[in-house]
Amino acid sequence: MHVELRTEAISDLVEAAWFYERQGRGLGEQFSDAIFSHLAYLETVAGGHEVVFGAHRMLARRFPNAVYYKVNGEKVDVVAILDCRRDPGGISRTLTHRTAPHQGSDPPETKATLY
Repeated sequence: MHVELRTEAISDLVEAAWFYERQGRGLGEQFSDAIFSHLAYLETVAGGHEVVFGAHRMLARRFPNAVYYKVNGEKVDVVAILDCRRDPGGISRTLTHRTAPHQGSDPPETKATLY
């Protein structure tokens, strides 16, 4: 399997890393490293996580964040990386919007293939 991040998920990652960096020097990098480690792990375990709000949810270990993704054949489509402390209704709306059938799949230029 290969892992792809939607543009929105990349934005989620960058925003969260900046948030953590403002909390303490180097914490943003630690967050990014942890999430990239989880994304690499998805290559082997994708689809094995609980489905929440229509997407699989992989909880981060050290940070209160989750990676939300869909599995399409051999592709892992990461749709969001969100703070679990957010209002569940807000998480649900974000995921519903990002995975709505009318969006279909993003054009190739709006995704980044990681692995």
